[in-house]
Amino acid sequence: MIISPAYAQAAGGAAQASPMGGIMGILPLVLIFVAFYFLMIRPQQKRMKTLQASIASIKKNDTVVTAGGLVGKVVSVDDVYAQVEIAPTVKVKVVKATIVEVQPLGGKPAND
Repeated sequence: MIISPAYAQAAGGAAQASPMGGIMGILPLVLIFVAFYFLMIRPQQKRMKTLQASIASIKKNDTVVTAGGLVGKVVSVDDVYAQVEIAPTVKVKVVKATIVEVQPLGGKPAND
């Protein structure tokens, strides 16, 4: 035989460990998931909730930033779109879902 009898007996005895060994093996995975939830998932959900609330409450003269990087002042708003003035006499219609930041009532000037 290739495997010695002493080694084979030790392997058989290790396989019959207590049932707590399975729980102790899963416990680190559960703790890692809990840590990820509180450190990454929950804060992201809170940020998304506040962003959606601010997008829903967009009104005229708010300064917005779109996902494409456009920064402008809101001229008019409807259910799906917002018309944003990005330069004097230049107005664009953007989908409200693409807005990533809302600064109320004109916000802070860029160069001050």
